[in-house]
Amino acid sequence: MYNYNKKRMASRALKKYILFICCPLILLFLIYRSFSPCSVQTSNGVMVAAQRYIMGQDSKKYVYNRSMPIIFIGGMPRSGTTLLRVMLDAHPDIRCGEETRVIPRLLSLKQQWLKSPVESKRLEEAGISGDVLDNAVASFTLEIIARHGEPAPRLCNKDPFTLRSAVYLHSLFPKAKFILLIRDGRAVVHSIISRKVTITGFDLNDYRQCLVKWNSAMSAMYSQCLSLGSEICMPVHYEQVVLQPRPWMESILKFLEIPWNESVLHHEELVDKPGGISISKLERSSDQVIKPINIEALTKWVGQIPEDVVRDMANIAPMLSTLGYDPNANPPDYGKPDAFVLKNTNFIKKNEQIWASKEKELQKQRDQLRKIYNRNKAAQKSGSNSNFDGKGIHDKIT
Repeated sequence: MYNYNKKRMASRALKKYILFICCPLILLFLIYRSFSPCSVQTSNGVMVAAQRYIMGQDSKKYVYNRSMPIIFIGGMPRSGTTLLRVMLDAHPDIRCGEETRVIPRLLSLKQQWLKSPVESKRLEEAGISGDVLDNAVASFTLEIIARHGEPAPRLCNKDPFTLRSAVYLHSLFPKAKFILLIRDGRAVVHSIISRKVTITGFDLNDYRQCLVKWNSAMSAMYSQCLSLGSEICMPVHYEQVVLQPRPWMESILKFLEIPWNESVLHHEELVDKPGGISISKLERSSDQVIKPINIEALTKWVGQIPEDVVRDMANIAPMLSTLGYDPNANPPDYGKPDAFVLKNTNFIKKNEQIWASKEKELQKQRDQLRKIYNRNKAAQKSGSNSNFDGKGIHDKIT
């Protein structure tokens, strides 16, 4: 009986392993094959999907393909990536939309396949070469970006951790441009901890550990950005966008080769409006981007970090200095806000109760959605405890 149970457990473990490896591969293969009937062959012999299109509400045909200049926005969560994406979303020629969440997970999964020499060899033996995987990943990514929102002349994706794979993404989309959002790591970590933003590997009870993790993540993304060069990847400091939005948005649009439009400075007028900017109630940044550009969040972290961590800051997070922040300045001098931003900030302060009520309502809706999600998840688990759920293969961000 013991041997029978042991064999049964081993059989279950084998089935889970097969599901873990095969299901994503089958998904990618089906996506890749779905394009094959209308695919074209490039000069180097690689088969890629022919251009596809979506009919917009304006009855225009919006073509999308791998040669289009997609915009990728990334950086650490809580670094202002949502603010920048809604500002760009306010432009009539651009559509970013909410975080897809699946794109960084797919990129992470693809890296895991390559990291394992045994698995890489098995894939090659099965005829799944690097070109096959690359085309499948590109097709999946393109479909998600193109179809998870309304069509537009310029498509944009904002999934914070995608810029860890910026060089690889550029090889898939050669005309893409990347924006790396940079924010003072002390502010980022304080926001992550105070707002309980769950990220795999981050201990929300330990400022020191989170700063070390921030340093490692930013080092990787900054390195990727520098490797691509200034014509392809633009580092943007959150503090500067908040303090001087007009000149910085002018620079960003010039980098993206998109004409100036005043609407990028007034995103709050378009949030959740018909034909305007769509936001996700489950994204924690949503309750902040409903407001006009302001300086409320710049120095909230000052005085909140443990003294021993503040004392060791230069050694804990050397990327602070690399990115232009003084690790010993508490508070730091980020610069002065322009008149437009000061006016917005004063307007928010005068109407504090109204904005607090709006934030509370969003929080209430978020909590209700999470309760429904958790209830469904619990019901799913109780219904089938043996189902493979893919845990551990991607960063968890909530």
